[in-house]
Amino acid sequence: MDFLPLDITAYADAHTSPESELLSKLNRNTHAHIMAPRMLSGHIQGRFLSMISWMIRPRRVLEIGTYTGYSALCLAEGLANDGKLITIDQNEELEDFARSYWQQSPLNDKIDFRLGIAKDILPTLNEAFDLVFIDADKRNLAVYFDLIIDKIQPGGFILADNVLWSGKVVEPIKTSDLDTLAVHGFNQKVHNDPRVENVLLPIRDGIMMLRKRN
Repeated sequence: MDFLPLDITAYADAHTSPESELLSKLNRNTHAHIMAPRMLSGHIQGRFLSMISWMIRPRRVLEIGTYTGYSALCLAEGLANDGKLITIDQNEELEDFARSYWQQSPLNDKIDFRLGIAKDILPTLNEAFDLVFIDADKRNLAVYFDLIIDKIQPGGFILADNVLWSGKVVEPIKTSDLDTLAVHGFNQKVHNDPRVENVLLPIRDGIMMLRKRN
C-alpha cells in the first residue's frame, strides 16, 4: 500500500506528529490480534484525517467502514463542541474491540456506532454531513457516493480511501478483477461529476478528496 521508498516513508513517519498513547495501543493490538491489519489507517494517514477534521471543525462526520475504530478516533478529534461522528460497519465481531478503545477516550460520547449494511443504513440518515470518510468494500464505492452526495453540506468534503488500490489502477485491468474495475470506475465517475471538485492524493494507498461545490 505504500508506494514511496521505505526510507522516505520512515522519514515522513519520523517527521509527523506522533499518535496518542491510546491510538498507539490500538494500532499495536490490531496488528497483534486482528485479521487483515493493513486495513488500519495507521499513523500518517490517521494524523492526516485528524488534521482535516481540525481544519473543518465539522458538526457531523460520517464514516463508512469502522474496522477497529482507529480512524473514527482520529476523525473525532477535530469535531465541533456539539459535534457527532456516525460510523457504520457490518462486522459485529469487531464492535466490542473498537468500543473498548473508544471508551478509554474523552471522545467516546461523540461516536455513534451503527451495526449493519451501509447501503441499508445510509438512506435512513437524516443528517447533513460536513465530512464523510469512505473506507469500506471497494465494489460499492460508487454506490456509497451516490447515497451520500445529497447529504453533504455545500462546501463539505468526502474522503475515499484505497483509490490507488496497490497500484493496480494504472496496470492493465482484467475483466475478472471486479475490485480494481470498481475503484477505477469510481475515480473516473467522481472526476467527471460537476457537483464536486477533486484531488487524488498519493497518501498510503491513495485518498480521493472531494469538495461539494456550493
